[in-house]
Amino acid sequence: MGKIAWVGLFVALLFFTGPARAQDEGAAAEWQAVITGQIQAFRDHDAPRALSFAAAPFHQSFADPEDFFAAIIGSGYAPIMESRAHSFGAFTLAGEGQVLQDVKFTGKDNTSYEAIYQLDREEGGWRVHGVQLTKVPGIGV
Repeated sequence: MGKIAWVGLFVALLFFTGPARAQDEGAAAEWQAVITGQIQAFRDHDAPRALSFAAAPFHQSFADPEDFFAAIIGSGYAPIMESRAHSFGAFTLAGEGQVLQDVKFTGKDNTSYEAIYQLDREEGGWRVHGVQLTKVPGIGV
């Protein structure tokens, strides 16, 4: 295939995938707002608000938001609550109404963490279904 044909194929792919990318980016803003809302609720120690961003199974398991808050912190997620900054990395659409979103955290001592958030689209919008948090090896202060 000649150079012009490759360029034409590339332009065609951009044309056909462009609207899908734009649509994905629009949806990303929605679920990223949910993630940011929950992170800020944890930072503010606002248990009812933190639970409000969680998926339905959490509401079924935790009638008291304080119990939810304590369970999350007790399960090793305190670095999220104590973080001073976060940013979004790549995301993967994992299926109809489900996304995996990479989130990077900076701890209060400049320790780095990375989390994969699983969000599901529920009747009320995107909700956090699970988080896998890991400490990023590196230099910390």
